[in-house]
Amino acid sequence: MSEYDARGKVNRALLICVDDYRHLPPLPAVKDNAQELERALLAPGTDLFTRGEVVVCRPQEPWEVEQALDAVTQEARGLLLVYFSGHGRVGRDGGNLQLTVGASEPRHKTVSWQDMVLPYLDNARADRIVIVLECCYAGNASEAFYACRKPTSLLMAAQPNRRIFSGEEPTGGSVFNRALVRTLQQGVPGKRFVTFEDLVRSLRDQLAAERTPMGDVWEPRSAKQNTVDDVVLSFATPEARPPTPLRIRLRRRLKSYVRHWPRILLILAIVLVPATAGVVLRTLPDREAPCPPALELRLLTAPEAEPALRRAAFDYEMSEANTRPLSGEGDLPDGCRRAQITVYSAAKDQVDQGFAAADRWQGEARGTGDDRPGGQVTDPLHRPGPQPDIWIPESTADYDEARRGMPPKGSPATLHYTAPVAHTPLVVGIPAPRRLDDVEPAGASWPELLTGTDRDHRDLRLLRPSPVLSGTGLLHTLGLYLARDGSGAAPSGTPDPALARQAEERLAAPGSQYAGSTELLCSLRPDTDAAGSVDRTRSAPLVSEKSLADYNLGHAIGSCPALDAPLPLRDRYIAYYPGNVPALDHPLIRVDWHGTADAAPRQAAVARFATWLRAPDGGQRTLTAQGYRGVRDSGPRRGSPLLDSRADVSPLVAPTVPFTADPEQVSRVLDGYDKAQRSSQVLILLDASTSMAENGKLPVALGAAGRAVELAGPRHTYGLWTFPDRARPGDRDAVRELVPLGSADPARGRAALDRIASRPDGELVDHGAAMEEALTRALRTMKTSQATNKAIVLVLDQDDGAAGRAAGVERTLGTLVEDGPDVPVLALVMGKSGCDTFALQHLADASHGQCVPSGPQAVDTLAGRIASIGTATKGDR
Repeated sequence: MSEYDARGKVNRALLICVDDYRHLPPLPAVKDNAQELERALLAPGTDLFTRGEVVVCRPQEPWEVEQALDAVTQEARGLLLVYFSGHGRVGRDGGNLQLTVGASEPRHKTVSWQDMVLPYLDNARADRIVIVLECCYAGNASEAFYACRKPTSLLMAAQPNRRIFSGEEPTGGSVFNRALVRTLQQGVPGKRFVTFEDLVRSLRDQLAAERTPMGDVWEPRSAKQNTVDDVVLSFATPEARPPTPLRIRLRRRLKSYVRHWPRILLILAIVLVPATAGVVLRTLPDREAPCPPALELRLLTAPEAEPALRRAAFDYEMSEANTRPLSGEGDLPDGCRRAQITVYSAAKDQVDQGFAAADRWQGEARGTGDDRPGGQVTDPLHRPGPQPDIWIPESTADYDEARRGMPPKGSPATLHYTAPVAHTPLVVGIPAPRRLDDVEPAGASWPELLTGTDRDHRDLRLLRPSPVLSGTGLLHTLGLYLARDGSGAAPSGTPDPALARQAEERLAAPGSQYAGSTELLCSLRPDTDAAGSVDRTRSAPLVSEKSLADYNLGHAIGSCPALDAPLPLRDRYIAYYPGNVPALDHPLIRVDWHGTADAAPRQAAVARFATWLRAPDGGQRTLTAQGYRGVRDSGPRRGSPLLDSRADVSPLVAPTVPFTADPEQVSRVLDGYDKAQRSSQVLILLDASTSMAENGKLPVALGAAGRAVELAGPRHTYGLWTFPDRARPGDRDAVRELVPLGSADPARGRAALDRIASRPDGELVDHGAAMEEALTRALRTMKTSQATNKAIVLVLDQDDGAAGRAAGVERTLGTLVEDGPDVPVLALVMGKSGCDTFALQHLADASHGQCVPSGPQAVDTLAGRIASIGTATKGDR
């Protein structure tokens, strides 16, 4: 996992501590929390914040918190740390966390986590945000947190719906704060620095013996949004500490010099040239911002590549290539960043949707409608993120597919293909205890691999990321179809339909498709016990070399955090390299947008970054250190994780096969893939009660439903129902059919979801959602459907119908689920109980479906599962 190092940037830490209350019990220990934490953050060993970058706020009124947030979110450019210690309150439903200030009353004069704090953080200019909440009910902050748009990490002092004793200790800081300070000051044994995830693990260990007022184990919780990399919070270490890099020391010295320079000039002016004092004062340099704002470039990539490209973007920002004076740039000071790069990711289908609807994408970014009356603001796409300046997909095949989906004329986006920036071959992971002794790992033909894993040999199930959602899945499919006989593509470049069907029969089984390599491998980790997971000892994942090495070495992968050590051999996978299968080549695509006022500077900035990425001493050093192969493929450099024997890959003997397929071949392979699938039908059942509009749940729900809609086509139909019915809110069995079952047109579903997004007050129903009644009706309908493969996609907050439910409903629902034909229930649950309720777990298990709790990977996980509905074939191998 890459780590974000903010040293040398303009950082801010806002410590909000409230110990003295007028209407609530005092918290004497909190009085010392700010002082102790400030001392830890400014300690020489921590080496991250400098004096003046830590702000202490002891608010008596809510506006004081707002004022402090406004200041730090505007000032911070690198890391923004926000810490709150005080009383916390929640509503009766466990939502709407309120942070209290000195004047707070039990229900009034509080600071809303959702309505005040998160909007300020969403508009922050910092590269990374870390939030630490030390208050009762801190764990309830996670639901609204997932609506954040910035790369943010959240540490909550306890699990949801728990009070804590923290703050009632007499003196010396609270228990939680003391553990926090201890870790930041002393470091973690065996670590060169303390990252966010290190801090979470350390706090859990230190508080394991503590109990909450309810008698539960005191367990801090954490969450991350829009980022999968880690953030360094302290460089303290029990080991010998390496010196601070020279470039960071020089930059800090320059900042300090600039901060004191106005005072020096003023004294010289008074003593030596008093007559010119006024002139000197007018020409004093800016105290706070000696550098002008850097040009922001937005870099879109795939989820698997996001951590490595974040690391590369940071290294570029701090490099000489981005900070040295350039001819023609006027008097821009040496050491100032010319560009800052925001890196974010989206699944392949979302990116394709964005470029296909580029006019809408641009309209969303500008906040204006596209040919809509009165300039009405457009509704968000589901959901590629902001329009990019740079796109680095996993392979050239992804670029070909995006181009194919764009309109031939009139698009405001123009894609300019440039050369690759890194390579990583595709591999088949074979469980170490079942290694194929009679097959060579490097350059094995597909017939050898398929024979070596079939029933007569190892009986392994091949698992592949979805070609619809993942560039890795697409390229594996391309290689499998075109290199099926081991000799490469046929002259015509057209896959044999019979071979395609045979390949899909080996690959396909319910639940065997995922949104990417990292999600697939995360589901196979020994420490993961997710619902719907498969037997890892009988699974052979089709992934990339880099992701398999990360898995074996215990690195963070997908939503799975890093382990303390590599996996033992019995739990690892051995990499086998299918012959003639092209490697992921990660091309850099410059994206130009029509009407951009600063197009020329942006193009020049993209060109400089691209040159640095391909330079041996620039981006190539960073990317190969992350486990990629270089563009020249001269072999891994020293320090590459690929050279670790525990990675179980073969970088020195397995060659990088270049990508040579043309766009028509890619198109024909996808057409062959689609024809090899059996028809499918999904019924999307969406909770439309008003509680969905709280805590940022509605955008997630609409995004999940939108992803299901976008998978529709001639062979894959859908229906979209909401419950309760707006016309009959008191009828528990009533549903509203927004799109009739059997539709193959995604536009109808998009329009219906857009109406809900733009007018939630008019579309949502102020009435409890009776999930079991609505699901019973949906199951009855789907049981009679003639579709070969079918499923129900249930997206809900929580079941609100238990109080008035007839006794026979649960029995009827249970019978329907268990009777044939099978109709899997795929549920995304955003209520505070998540998938922990017996009813939802039973529904998922009995129907052979899956329940997905809300979280950063939830929508992608659900989309991958939906994409596999049409792939059930000759039994579940």
